[in-house]
Amino acid sequence: MQLRSLGDLRTSLGKLLYGSPIYGMSLAGRAPGELALVPPDPWPGDAAQGGAILGGEFQFFDETVNAERVAWQAVGTSEAWRVALNGFEWLKDLRAVGGDAARRRARTLIDDWIEHHDNWHELAWRPDVLGRRLYAWLGQHDFFCASADDAFRKRCFASLTRQAKHLSRALPGGAAGEGRIVAIKALAVAGLCVPGHEGWRQQALKLLDGELAGQILPDGGHPSRNPATLMAVLRHLVDLRGALLAGGREVPPMLHAAIERAAPMLRMLRHGDGGLALFNGAGEEQGAAIDMLLTQADARARPPTSAPYAGFERLTANRALVLVDVGPSAAGEAAHAGTLSLEMSVGKERLIVNSGARPGAREPWSTAQRATAAHSTLIVDDTNSTEITSRGRRAPTFIHCERQEADGAIWLDTAHDGYMANFGLEHRRRLYLAADGDDLRGEDSLHRIGDPATPASQFVIRFHLHPAVTASLARDGGAALLRLPSGAGWRLRATGGTMSLGETVYLGAMDRMRRSEQIVVGGEIDANAAPAAEVRWALTRLENET
Repeated sequence: MQLRSLGDLRTSLGKLLYGSPIYGMSLAGRAPGELALVPPDPWPGDAAQGGAILGGEFQFFDETVNAERVAWQAVGTSEAWRVALNGFEWLKDLRAVGGDAARRRARTLIDDWIEHHDNWHELAWRPDVLGRRLYAWLGQHDFFCASADDAFRKRCFASLTRQAKHLSRALPGGAAGEGRIVAIKALAVAGLCVPGHEGWRQQALKLLDGELAGQILPDGGHPSRNPATLMAVLRHLVDLRGALLAGGREVPPMLHAAIERAAPMLRMLRHGDGGLALFNGAGEEQGAAIDMLLTQADARARPPTSAPYAGFERLTANRALVLVDVGPSAAGEAAHAGTLSLEMSVGKERLIVNSGARPGAREPWSTAQRATAAHSTLIVDDTNSTEITSRGRRAPTFIHCERQEADGAIWLDTAHDGYMANFGLEHRRRLYLAADGDDLRGEDSLHRIGDPATPASQFVIRFHLHPAVTASLARDGGAALLRLPSGAGWRLRATGGTMSLGETVYLGAMDRMRRSEQIVVGGEIDANAAPAAEVRWALTRLENET
Protein backbone atom coordinates (compact mmCIF):
# COMPACT_ATOMS: atom_id res chain seq x y z
CA MET A 1 0.00 0.00 0.00
CA GLN A 2 1.34 3.42 -0.96
CA LEU A 3 2.14 5.63 2.01
CA ARG A 4 0.31 8.94 1.88
CA SER A 5 2.73 11.19 3.73
CA LEU A 6 5.95 11.45 5.66
CA GLY A 7 3.86 11.06 8.82
CA ASP A 8 2.56 7.70 7.56
CA LEU A 9 6.13 6.58 6.87
CA ARG A 10 7.32 7.58 10.34
CA THR A 11 4.34 5.83 11.94
CA SER A 12 4.98 2.62 10.00
CA LEU A 13 8.68 2.63 10.81
CA GLY A 14 7.85 3.37 14.44
CA LYS A 15 5.63 0.29 14.66
CA LEU A 16 8.42 -1.89 13.32
CA LEU A 17 10.91 -0.41 15.76
CA TYR A 18 8.75 -0.32 18.87
CA GLY A 19 7.47 -3.85 18.39
CA SER A 20 10.94 -5.39 18.17
CA PRO A 21 12.45 -7.30 21.11
CA ILE A 22 15.56 -5.12 20.91
CA TYR A 23 13.50 -2.00 21.50
CA GLY A 24 11.84 -3.60 24.50
CA MET A 25 15.29 -4.33 25.94
CA SER A 26 16.32 -0.71 25.38
CA LEU A 27 13.62 0.43 27.81
CA ALA A 28 15.20 -1.51 30.66
CA GLY A 29 17.02 0.42 33.36
CA ARG A 30 17.18 1.15 37.01
CA ALA A 31 13.79 1.94 38.50
CA PRO A 32 13.27 4.08 41.61
CA GLY A 33 12.36 2.61 44.96
CA GLU A 34 9.97 5.46 45.63
CA LEU A 35 8.63 8.60 44.00
CA ALA A 36 10.10 12.03 44.64
CA LEU A 37 6.60 13.52 44.45
CA VAL A 38 3.00 12.36 44.28
CA PRO A 39 1.22 14.96 42.14
CA PRO A 40 -1.96 16.50 43.56
CA ASP A 41 -5.12 15.04 42.03
CA PRO A 42 -8.15 16.95 43.33
CA TRP A 43 -10.69 15.49 40.94
CA PRO A 44 -13.23 13.19 42.65
CA GLY A 45 -14.05 9.75 41.37
CA ASP A 46 -17.41 8.06 40.96
CA ALA A 47 -18.03 5.58 43.78
CA ALA A 48 -20.83 3.86 41.87
CA GLN A 49 -18.52 3.28 38.91
CA GLY A 50 -15.80 2.14 41.28
CA GLY A 51 -18.17 -0.33 42.92
CA ALA A 52 -19.01 -1.78 39.51
CA ILE A 53 -15.31 -2.23 38.71
CA LEU A 54 -14.83 -3.86 42.10
CA GLY A 55 -17.49 -6.35 41.05
CA GLY A 56 -15.94 -7.02 37.64
CA GLU A 57 -18.10 -4.68 35.54
CA PHE A 58 -16.33 -2.24 33.25
CA GLN A 59 -18.65 0.31 31.69
CA PHE A 60 -17.35 3.12 29.53
CA PHE A 61 -19.71 5.15 27.38
CA ASP A 62 -22.54 2.76 26.44
CA GLU A 63 -20.49 -0.46 26.51
CA THR A 64 -20.28 -2.85 29.43
CA VAL A 65 -18.01 -5.86 29.85
CA ASN A 66 -18.36 -8.19 32.84
CA ALA A 67 -15.18 -10.05 33.66
CA GLU A 68 -13.31 -10.86 36.85
CA ARG A 69 -10.11 -10.81 34.80
CA VAL A 70 -10.59 -8.21 32.12
CA ALA A 71 -9.33 -8.61 28.56
CA TRP A 72 -7.45 -5.40 27.88
CA GLN A 73 -8.13 -5.63 24.15
CA ALA A 74 -11.52 -7.32 24.42
CA VAL A 75 -12.89 -8.49 21.09
CA GLY A 76 -16.09 -6.76 20.07
CA THR A 77 -15.46 -3.60 22.05
CA SER A 78 -14.95 -0.19 20.44
CA GLU A 79 -11.59 1.53 20.32
CA ALA A 80 -12.97 4.25 22.61
CA TRP A 81 -13.83 1.59 25.24
CA ARG A 82 -10.37 0.03 25.04
CA VAL A 83 -8.74 3.46 25.28
CA ALA A 84 -10.72 4.20 28.45
CA LEU A 85 -9.84 0.84 29.98
CA ASN A 86 -6.11 1.07 29.20
CA GLY A 87 -6.00 4.71 30.30
CA PHE A 88 -6.66 3.77 33.97
CA GLU A 89 -8.39 7.06 34.76
CA TRP A 90 -10.99 4.89 36.50
CA LEU A 91 -8.52 4.32 39.35
CA LYS A 92 -10.00 7.41 41.00
CA ASP A 93 -13.39 5.64 40.94
CA LEU A 94 -11.92 2.79 42.96
CA ARG A 95 -10.37 5.38 45.27
CA ALA A 96 -13.83 6.88 45.76
CA VAL A 97 -15.01 3.47 47.02
CA GLY A 98 -12.10 3.29 49.44
CA GLY A 99 -11.04 0.38 51.64
CA ASP A 100 -8.62 -2.49 51.27
CA ALA A 101 -10.78 -4.36 48.76
CA ALA A 102 -10.63 -1.43 46.33
CA ARG A 103 -6.87 -1.12 46.80
CA ARG A 104 -6.35 -4.82 46.19
CA ARG A 105 -8.55 -4.67 43.10
CA ALA A 106 -6.48 -1.78 41.74
CA ARG A 107 -3.24 -3.66 42.32
CA THR A 108 -4.60 -6.83 40.74
CA LEU A 109 -5.63 -4.95 37.61
CA ILE A 110 -2.33 -3.09 37.37
CA ASP A 111 -0.42 -6.35 37.81
CA ASP A 112 -2.53 -7.96 35.10
CA TRP A 113 -1.91 -5.08 32.71
CA ILE A 114 1.85 -5.28 33.31
CA GLU A 115 1.76 -9.01 32.64
CA HIS A 116 0.08 -8.51 29.27
CA HIS A 117 1.35 -5.12 28.09
CA ASP A 118 4.69 -4.31 29.67
CA ASN A 119 6.12 -4.23 26.15
CA TRP A 120 4.91 -1.94 23.40
CA HIS A 121 1.38 -2.38 22.10
CA GLU A 122 -0.04 -0.22 19.32
CA LEU A 123 -3.08 0.99 21.26
CA ALA A 124 -2.07 0.54 24.89
CA TRP A 125 1.22 2.39 24.34
CA ARG A 126 -0.16 5.06 22.05
CA PRO A 127 1.07 8.37 23.51
CA ASP A 128 -2.36 9.69 24.49
CA VAL A 129 -3.38 6.39 26.13
CA LEU A 130 -0.01 5.96 27.78
CA GLY A 131 -0.14 9.54 29.03
CA ARG A 132 -3.50 9.00 30.74
CA ARG A 133 -2.29 5.77 32.35
CA LEU A 134 1.03 7.22 33.45
CA TYR A 135 -0.61 10.22 35.08
CA ALA A 136 -3.24 7.99 36.74
CA TRP A 137 -0.59 5.68 38.19
CA LEU A 138 1.37 8.66 39.51
CA GLY A 139 -1.62 10.58 40.82
CA GLN A 140 -3.23 7.58 42.52
CA HIS A 141 0.06 6.21 43.88
CA ASP A 142 -0.82 6.74 47.54
CA PHE A 143 -4.11 4.94 47.07
CA PHE A 144 -2.98 1.68 45.52
CA CYS A 145 0.78 1.50 45.97
CA ALA A 146 1.73 2.98 49.34
CA SER A 147 0.47 -0.06 51.28
CA ALA A 148 1.59 -2.64 48.70
CA ASP A 149 4.34 -5.20 49.22
CA ASP A 150 7.85 -4.61 47.91
CA ALA A 151 7.45 -7.00 44.98
CA PHE A 152 4.45 -5.13 43.60
CA ARG A 153 6.09 -1.76 44.13
CA LYS A 154 9.16 -2.93 42.23
CA ARG A 155 7.08 -4.17 39.27
CA CYS A 156 4.99 -1.02 39.23
CA PHE A 157 7.95 1.39 39.34
CA ALA A 158 9.81 -0.59 36.69
CA SER A 159 6.84 -0.53 34.32
CA LEU A 160 6.14 3.11 35.02
CA THR A 161 9.73 4.04 34.17
CA ARG A 162 9.68 1.98 30.97
CA GLN A 163 6.51 3.68 29.82
CA ALA A 164 7.79 7.17 30.56
CA LYS A 165 11.03 6.42 28.75
CA HIS A 166 9.09 5.36 25.66
CA LEU A 167 6.84 8.41 25.86
CA SER A 168 9.91 10.64 25.91
CA ARG A 169 11.10 9.01 22.70
CA ALA A 170 7.74 8.93 20.93
CA LEU A 171 6.64 12.54 21.45
CA PRO A 172 5.61 14.71 19.73
CA GLY A 173 4.43 12.02 17.31
CA GLY A 174 1.59 9.57 17.72
CA ALA A 175 -0.98 11.96 19.16
CA ALA A 176 -2.69 15.22 18.30
CA GLY A 177 -4.99 17.75 19.90
CA GLU A 178 -6.02 17.02 23.48
CA GLY A 179 -4.26 13.64 23.28
CA ARG A 180 -0.90 15.32 22.76
CA ILE A 181 -1.52 17.70 25.66
CA VAL A 182 -2.26 14.83 28.05
CA ALA A 183 0.87 12.99 26.87
CA ILE A 184 3.01 16.09 27.40
CA LYS A 185 1.48 16.61 30.84
CA ALA A 186 2.24 13.04 31.84
CA LEU A 187 5.85 13.26 30.68
CA ALA A 188 6.39 16.51 32.57
CA VAL A 189 4.87 15.09 35.75
CA ALA A 190 6.92 11.90 35.40
CA GLY A 191 10.01 14.10 35.28
CA LEU A 192 8.94 15.62 38.59
CA CYS A 193 8.07 12.32 40.24
CA VAL A 194 10.70 9.83 39.04
CA PRO A 195 14.11 10.59 40.58
CA GLY A 196 16.90 11.13 38.10
CA HIS A 197 14.71 12.05 35.16
CA GLU A 198 14.42 15.83 35.37
CA GLY A 199 15.11 15.91 31.63
CA TRP A 200 11.61 14.58 30.95
CA ARG A 201 10.11 17.68 32.55
CA GLN A 202 12.35 19.99 30.55
CA GLN A 203 11.57 18.17 27.31
CA ALA A 204 7.84 18.25 27.98
CA LEU A 205 7.74 21.97 28.75
CA LYS A 206 9.58 22.75 25.52
CA LEU A 207 7.01 20.71 23.62
CA LEU A 208 4.19 22.39 25.51
CA ASP A 209 5.44 25.85 24.56
CA GLY A 210 4.99 25.08 20.88
CA GLU A 211 1.79 23.13 21.36
CA LEU A 212 -0.09 25.81 23.28
CA ALA A 213 0.41 28.30 20.47
CA GLY A 214 -1.77 26.12 18.26
CA GLN A 215 -4.14 24.59 20.81
CA ILE A 216 -5.23 27.62 22.83
CA LEU A 217 -6.51 30.28 20.44
CA PRO A 218 -6.08 34.01 21.16
CA ASP A 219 -9.66 34.17 22.50
CA GLY A 220 -9.13 31.04 24.63
CA GLY A 221 -10.95 28.59 22.39
CA HIS A 222 -9.69 25.25 21.10
CA PRO A 223 -9.29 24.44 17.38
CA SER A 224 -11.69 21.49 17.73
CA ARG A 225 -14.39 24.02 18.69
CA ASN A 226 -15.69 21.37 21.07
CA PRO A 227 -16.46 22.81 24.54
CA ALA A 228 -15.80 19.43 26.19
CA THR A 229 -12.37 19.22 24.54
CA LEU A 230 -11.58 22.73 25.77
CA MET A 231 -12.62 21.63 29.25
CA ALA A 232 -10.34 18.56 29.07
CA VAL A 233 -7.35 20.59 27.83
CA LEU A 234 -7.85 23.20 30.55
CA ARG A 235 -7.94 20.46 33.17
CA HIS A 236 -4.63 19.04 31.88
CA LEU A 237 -3.04 22.48 32.08
CA VAL A 238 -4.34 23.01 35.61
CA ASP A 239 -3.02 19.54 36.56
CA LEU A 240 0.42 20.39 35.23
CA ARG A 241 0.52 23.75 36.97
CA GLY A 242 -0.47 22.09 40.24
CA ALA A 243 2.24 19.47 39.90
CA LEU A 244 4.90 22.07 39.14
CA LEU A 245 3.89 24.12 42.18
CA ALA A 246 3.84 21.01 44.39
CA GLY A 247 7.32 20.15 43.16
CA GLY A 248 8.65 23.64 43.89
CA ARG A 249 9.28 24.39 40.22
CA GLU A 250 8.60 27.58 38.34
CA VAL A 251 5.41 27.68 36.31
CA PRO A 252 6.21 28.91 32.78
CA PRO A 253 4.45 32.17 31.82
CA MET A 254 3.02 30.51 28.70
CA LEU A 255 1.21 27.97 30.88
CA HIS A 256 -0.25 30.70 33.10
CA ALA A 257 -1.32 32.67 30.03
CA ALA A 258 -3.04 29.67 28.41
CA ILE A 259 -5.07 28.99 31.55
CA GLU A 260 -6.00 32.67 31.81
CA ARG A 261 -7.37 32.59 28.24
CA ALA A 262 -9.06 29.19 28.30
CA ALA A 263 -11.02 29.52 31.55
CA PRO A 264 -13.15 32.54 30.52
CA MET A 265 -13.83 30.83 27.20
CA LEU A 266 -15.13 27.78 29.03
CA ARG A 267 -17.44 30.06 31.02
CA MET A 268 -18.72 31.51 27.74
CA LEU A 269 -19.84 28.07 26.56
CA ARG A 270 -21.90 27.21 29.67
CA HIS A 271 -25.65 27.38 29.99
CA GLY A 272 -27.50 28.65 33.04
CA ASP A 273 -27.69 25.11 34.45
CA GLY A 274 -23.89 25.04 34.64
CA GLY A 275 -23.43 22.48 31.85
CA LEU A 276 -21.80 22.95 28.46
CA ALA A 277 -23.41 23.93 25.19
CA LEU A 278 -23.74 21.05 22.73
CA PHE A 279 -21.54 22.19 19.88
CA ASN A 280 -19.13 20.11 17.80
CA GLY A 281 -19.30 16.87 19.76
CA ALA A 282 -19.73 18.14 23.31
CA GLY A 283 -22.02 16.74 25.95
CA GLU A 284 -23.34 18.68 28.92
CA GLU A 285 -20.70 17.34 31.34
CA GLN A 286 -21.31 17.78 35.06
CA GLY A 287 -21.83 21.33 36.25
CA ALA A 288 -20.12 20.60 39.57
CA ALA A 289 -17.02 19.32 37.76
CA ILE A 290 -16.90 22.48 35.63
CA ASP A 291 -17.29 24.63 38.75
CA MET A 292 -14.42 22.82 40.41
CA LEU A 293 -12.20 23.15 37.34
CA LEU A 294 -12.84 26.89 37.07
CA THR A 295 -12.11 27.28 40.77
CA GLN A 296 -8.82 25.40 40.38
CA ALA A 297 -7.97 27.45 37.29
CA ASP A 298 -8.34 30.62 39.37
CA ALA A 299 -8.83 32.82 36.29
CA ARG A 300 -11.21 35.62 37.17
CA ALA A 301 -11.91 37.20 33.78
CA ARG A 302 -15.54 37.36 32.67
CA PRO A 303 -16.71 35.24 29.74
CA PRO A 304 -16.40 37.00 26.38
CA THR A 305 -19.54 37.80 24.37
CA SER A 306 -17.76 37.26 21.04
CA ALA A 307 -15.07 34.71 20.29
CA PRO A 308 -13.99 35.34 16.68
CA TYR A 309 -11.18 32.78 16.66
CA ALA A 310 -13.22 29.98 18.24
CA GLY A 311 -16.33 31.03 16.29
CA PHE A 312 -19.01 31.57 18.93
CA GLU A 313 -21.36 34.36 19.96
CA ARG A 314 -23.04 34.72 23.35
CA LEU A 315 -26.22 36.79 23.60
CA THR A 316 -27.53 37.51 27.08
CA ALA A 317 -30.45 39.63 28.28
CA ASN A 318 -32.07 39.29 31.68
CA ARG A 319 -32.44 35.50 32.24
CA ALA A 320 -32.20 34.57 28.54
CA LEU A 321 -29.00 33.16 27.05
CA VAL A 322 -28.46 32.37 23.37
CA LEU A 323 -25.26 30.72 22.08
CA VAL A 324 -24.55 30.64 18.34
CA ASP A 325 -21.99 28.67 16.32
CA VAL A 326 -20.46 31.07 13.80
CA GLY A 327 -17.21 29.28 13.05
CA PRO A 328 -15.86 26.77 10.53
CA SER A 329 -16.22 23.08 11.21
CA ALA A 330 -13.27 20.97 12.25
CA ALA A 331 -11.67 18.69 9.71
CA GLY A 332 -12.15 14.98 9.11
CA GLU A 333 -13.89 12.75 11.61
CA ALA A 334 -14.27 15.65 14.05
CA ALA A 335 -16.44 17.64 11.62
CA HIS A 336 -19.94 18.58 12.78
CA ALA A 337 -22.22 20.20 10.23
CA GLY A 338 -23.79 22.67 12.65
CA THR A 339 -22.81 26.05 11.19
CA LEU A 340 -25.11 28.85 12.45
CA SER A 341 -26.86 26.50 14.89
CA LEU A 342 -28.10 28.02 18.11
CA GLU A 343 -28.99 27.00 21.65
CA MET A 344 -31.09 28.90 24.16
CA SER A 345 -31.63 28.62 27.89
CA VAL A 346 -33.76 30.62 30.31
CA GLY A 347 -32.29 30.79 33.78
CA LYS A 348 -31.27 27.24 34.65
CA GLU A 349 -33.58 25.63 32.08
CA ARG A 350 -32.56 24.69 28.56
CA LEU A 351 -35.11 25.45 25.88
CA ILE A 352 -33.57 25.05 22.40
CA VAL A 353 -30.61 22.72 22.02
CA ASN A 354 -28.62 20.77 19.50
CA SER A 355 -28.96 17.00 19.68
CA GLY A 356 -25.53 16.60 21.26
CA ALA A 357 -23.10 13.73 20.85
CA ARG A 358 -22.21 10.52 22.65
CA PRO A 359 -18.43 10.09 23.02
CA GLY A 360 -17.28 6.83 21.54
CA ALA A 361 -20.50 6.37 19.57
CA ARG A 362 -20.41 3.77 16.81
CA GLU A 363 -22.13 3.90 13.45
CA PRO A 364 -24.77 4.85 12.53
CA TRP A 365 -24.92 7.21 15.52
CA SER A 366 -21.40 8.51 14.97
CA THR A 367 -22.45 10.00 11.63
CA ALA A 368 -26.03 10.91 12.58
CA GLN A 369 -25.02 13.03 15.57
CA ARG A 370 -22.71 15.12 13.36
CA ALA A 371 -25.30 15.86 10.67
CA THR A 372 -26.88 19.26 10.08
CA ALA A 373 -30.26 17.70 10.91
CA ALA A 374 -29.02 17.09 14.47
CA HIS A 375 -28.57 20.84 14.98
CA SER A 376 -30.93 23.77 15.45
CA THR A 377 -30.33 25.40 12.10
CA LEU A 378 -31.42 25.29 8.45
CA ILE A 379 -30.72 22.42 6.06
CA VAL A 380 -31.22 22.28 2.27
CA ASP A 381 -32.52 19.10 0.60
CA ASP A 382 -31.36 16.98 3.55
CA THR A 383 -27.74 17.79 2.61
CA ASN A 384 -25.21 18.58 5.30
CA SER A 385 -23.71 22.05 5.23
CA THR A 386 -20.32 20.39 5.84
CA GLU A 387 -19.24 17.04 4.42
CA ILE A 388 -18.91 14.63 7.35
CA THR A 389 -18.09 11.39 5.51
CA SER A 390 -14.88 10.12 3.98
CA ARG A 391 -16.00 11.09 0.47
CA GLY A 392 -14.32 14.48 0.59
CA ARG A 393 -13.82 17.76 2.37
CA ARG A 394 -16.69 20.15 1.60
CA ALA A 395 -17.30 22.91 4.12
CA PRO A 396 -18.24 26.58 4.22
CA THR A 397 -15.44 28.75 2.87
CA PHE A 398 -17.18 31.97 3.87
CA ILE A 399 -18.78 32.64 7.25
CA HIS A 400 -19.97 36.13 8.09
CA CYS A 401 -20.82 37.45 11.55
CA GLU A 402 -21.65 41.01 12.51
CA ARG A 403 -22.85 42.00 15.98
CA GLN A 404 -24.52 45.19 17.17
CA GLU A 405 -25.80 46.21 20.59
CA ALA A 406 -27.92 49.14 21.72
CA ASP A 407 -29.84 49.82 24.94
CA GLY A 408 -29.45 46.20 26.06
CA ALA A 409 -30.78 44.69 22.81
CA ILE A 410 -28.50 42.58 20.60
CA TRP A 411 -28.53 42.01 16.82
CA LEU A 412 -26.55 39.28 15.10
CA ASP A 413 -26.22 39.09 11.30
CA THR A 414 -24.62 35.84 10.08
CA ALA A 415 -24.22 33.88 6.85
CA HIS A 416 -22.37 30.88 5.39
CA ASP A 417 -21.86 29.39 1.92
CA GLY A 418 -21.89 25.69 2.82
CA TYR A 419 -24.62 25.09 0.23
CA MET A 420 -22.82 27.01 -2.54
CA ALA A 421 -21.01 24.08 -4.18
CA ASN A 422 -24.10 21.89 -4.43
CA PHE A 423 -26.94 24.37 -4.82
CA GLY A 424 -25.49 27.84 -5.43
CA LEU A 425 -27.16 29.07 -2.23
CA GLU A 426 -26.05 31.11 0.77
CA HIS A 427 -27.76 30.69 4.14
CA ARG A 428 -28.27 33.90 6.13
CA ARG A 429 -29.47 33.92 9.72
CA ARG A 430 -30.33 37.14 11.52
CA LEU A 431 -31.11 37.19 15.23
CA TYR A 432 -32.45 39.83 17.60
CA LEU A 433 -32.66 39.46 21.38
CA ALA A 434 -34.68 42.11 23.19
CA ALA A 435 -33.25 43.85 26.24
CA ASP A 436 -35.72 42.15 28.59
CA GLY A 437 -34.78 38.69 27.26
CA ASP A 438 -38.43 37.85 26.57
CA ASP A 439 -38.28 38.14 22.78
CA LEU A 440 -35.91 36.30 20.43
CA ARG A 441 -36.56 36.93 16.75
CA GLY A 442 -34.94 35.26 13.80
CA GLU A 443 -34.86 35.41 10.03
CA ASP A 444 -33.49 32.49 8.02
CA SER A 445 -33.14 33.04 4.29
CA LEU A 446 -31.53 31.43 1.25
CA HIS A 447 -29.98 33.57 -1.48
CA ARG A 448 -28.85 32.48 -4.90
CA ILE A 449 -25.21 33.44 -5.36
CA GLY A 450 -23.95 31.13 -8.09
CA ASP A 451 -25.17 28.66 -10.68
CA PRO A 452 -26.23 25.48 -8.88
CA ALA A 453 -24.79 22.10 -9.76
CA THR A 454 -28.17 20.71 -8.70
CA PRO A 455 -31.29 22.84 -8.25
CA ALA A 456 -32.48 22.78 -4.63
CA SER A 457 -36.12 22.08 -3.90
CA GLN A 458 -36.77 22.16 -0.15
CA PHE A 459 -35.46 23.57 3.11
CA VAL A 460 -36.09 22.65 6.73
CA ILE A 461 -35.35 24.70 9.86
CA ARG A 462 -35.15 22.67 13.06
CA PHE A 463 -35.53 23.80 16.64
CA HIS A 464 -34.52 20.83 18.77
CA LEU A 465 -36.06 21.03 22.23
CA HIS A 466 -34.57 19.88 25.50
CA PRO A 467 -36.25 16.66 26.75
CA ALA A 468 -37.69 18.53 29.75
CA VAL A 469 -39.62 20.88 27.45
CA THR A 470 -43.16 19.95 26.39
CA ALA A 471 -44.54 21.25 23.09
CA SER A 472 -47.91 21.50 21.39
CA LEU A 473 -49.00 23.04 18.08
CA ALA A 474 -51.70 25.67 17.74
CA ARG A 475 -54.76 24.60 15.79
CA ASP A 476 -53.84 26.75 12.81
CA GLY A 477 -50.32 25.27 12.70
CA GLY A 478 -48.75 28.71 12.77
CA ALA A 479 -47.34 28.55 16.28
CA ALA A 480 -46.08 26.17 18.93
CA LEU A 481 -46.47 26.45 22.70
CA LEU A 482 -43.40 25.42 24.67
CA ARG A 483 -43.57 24.74 28.39
CA LEU A 484 -40.49 24.61 30.64
CA PRO A 485 -40.39 22.44 33.79
CA SER A 486 -40.81 25.56 35.92
CA GLY A 487 -44.13 26.20 34.20
CA ALA A 488 -42.89 29.20 32.19
CA GLY A 489 -44.36 29.27 28.71
CA TRP A 490 -42.91 30.41 25.39
CA ARG A 491 -44.57 30.71 21.98
CA LEU A 492 -42.74 30.09 18.71
CA ARG A 493 -44.35 31.65 15.64
CA ALA A 494 -43.12 31.41 12.06
CA THR A 495 -44.08 32.73 8.63
CA GLY A 496 -42.70 31.62 5.29
CA GLY A 497 -42.90 27.88 5.96
CA THR A 498 -45.08 25.13 7.36
CA MET A 499 -44.63 24.30 11.02
CA SER A 500 -44.85 20.77 12.41
CA LEU A 501 -43.90 18.89 15.56
CA GLY A 502 -41.62 15.86 15.31
CA GLU A 503 -39.66 13.41 17.42
CA THR A 504 -35.92 13.55 17.96
CA VAL A 505 -33.31 12.27 20.40
CA TYR A 506 -31.14 14.07 22.92
CA LEU A 507 -27.58 12.79 23.23
CA GLY A 508 -26.19 15.51 25.46
CA ALA A 509 -26.85 13.86 28.83
CA MET A 510 -24.00 11.82 30.23
CA ASP A 511 -26.15 9.00 31.52
CA ARG A 512 -28.39 7.96 28.64
CA MET A 513 -30.00 8.74 25.31
CA ARG A 514 -33.33 10.53 25.82
CA ARG A 515 -36.37 11.04 23.60
CA SER A 516 -37.25 14.61 22.80
CA GLU A 517 -39.22 16.75 20.36
CA GLN A 518 -38.36 19.23 17.67
CA ILE A 519 -40.21 22.07 15.98
CA VAL A 520 -39.76 21.82 12.19
CA VAL A 521 -40.44 24.65 9.75
CA GLY A 522 -40.19 23.56 6.13
CA GLY A 523 -40.93 24.95 2.69
CA GLU A 524 -40.10 25.12 -0.99
CA ILE A 525 -37.08 26.83 -2.56
CA ASP A 526 -37.58 29.04 -5.62
CA ALA A 527 -34.15 29.65 -7.10
CA ASN A 528 -35.56 32.39 -9.36
CA ALA A 529 -36.91 34.43 -6.46
CA ALA A 530 -34.97 36.86 -4.28
CA PRO A 531 -34.57 35.51 -1.69
CA ALA A 532 -35.05 31.90 -2.77
CA ALA A 533 -36.65 31.19 0.61
CA GLU A 534 -37.28 33.22 3.74
CA VAL A 535 -38.69 32.32 7.15
CA ARG A 536 -39.27 34.86 9.88
CA TRP A 537 -39.80 33.48 13.34
CA ALA A 538 -40.23 34.80 16.86
CA LEU A 539 -39.85 33.09 20.22
CA THR A 540 -41.60 35.11 22.91
CA ARG A 541 -42.29 34.52 26.57
CA LEU A 542 -45.99 34.30 27.37
CA GLU A 543 -47.43 37.11 29.45
CA ASN A 544 -48.17 36.57 33.14
CA GLU A 545 -45.48 33.87 33.31
CA THR A 546 -42.85 33.95 36.01
